[in-house]
Amino acid sequence: MTERKTDAQRRHDPAVRGFASDNYAGVHPEVLAAVALANGGHQVAYGEDQYTEHLQRVVRSHFGQTAEAFPVFNGTGANVVALQAMTDRWGAVICAESAHIHVDECGAPERVGGLKLLTVPTEDGKLTPDLIDRQAYGWDDEHRAMPQVVSITQNTELGTVYTPDEVRAICEHAHERNMLVHLDGSRIANAAASLDVPMRAFTNAVGVDVLSLGGTKNGALFGEAVVVINPDAVRAMKHIRKMSMQLASKMRFISAQFEALLARDLWLRNARHANTMAKRLAAGVRAVDGVEILYPVQANAVFARLPHDVTERLQKRYRFYFWDEAAGDVRWMCSFDTTVEDVDGLVDALREEMGR
Repeated sequence: MTERKTDAQRRHDPAVRGFASDNYAGVHPEVLAAVALANGGHQVAYGEDQYTEHLQRVVRSHFGQTAEAFPVFNGTGANVVALQAMTDRWGAVICAESAHIHVDECGAPERVGGLKLLTVPTEDGKLTPDLIDRQAYGWDDEHRAMPQVVSITQNTELGTVYTPDEVRAICEHAHERNMLVHLDGSRIANAAASLDVPMRAFTNAVGVDVLSLGGTKNGALFGEAVVVINPDAVRAMKHIRKMSMQLASKMRFISAQFEALLARDLWLRNARHANTMAKRLAAGVRAVDGVEILYPVQANAVFARLPHDVTERLQKRYRFYFWDEAAGDVRWMCSFDTTVEDVDGLVDALREEMGR
């Protein structure tokens, strides 16, 4: 009889890294250790565990004494749960045309959340009060979905970053019109590292009501969280989370990861490193003739335009995506584990392919 192998086997080369997405990166060792530490024994399910309880104190240290964290499975879930809790059934959310909730969530906010997205074209992925006003009207018009929330992304899908003053202006403008403000913070740590300010500087300190707090793109295994800063901005959060299939039974393993990231400075160390690698990559790319950088490199993303055939050859050497294939635009993402050798290798490969 042939003996069956039961040992786990590594099925990839851990030395191989690309620039497709910060979601491709593994788990930071400190986060993995925190998950292992939370293992063993029994803890109450569905968020009544000691790790989730302690996470509330950690979150309040970053986002103020009224903040409450609701861990969920993923970023789309965080956004859908947050926006559902902030809107009525007839409500609408104003967002940038490039927003993740509009472009990359398969219609989940509208199909699952049951709300309407009102999009606005932007040059750099950032909303302004004037841009918001293109959709902020018709509250008494029963023929139009009612604008109730403004959703911004920090940092944006184009790698740009809102300053605290820009977020404050948006919050004041929205609140004057009886709208709430949601911040999609899947890369919130990268924005804070770029601005060299605490996360509170552009969230609770300037009027953001609810945020989706990212972890996966910054070294977590899985899991995000909805952080309610203004309790009056939401209704029935726990019920909506459950109804949206985002209530984890073994929530301690999500909460333990956020504690590892947020209790000290791991969130900031990871983000600073990713941002630094992106700046190094941008500097190297700028030195290659014929390549155009499309947007300011303010976080961990570099957007560039290069010949289509060059991109296709380069993709055989490093994994990354087209951003706009028709225009020849690509996106390179750096992660907490991106190395100097990774960056310099991509730049050298790009120079070689451009020289063919």
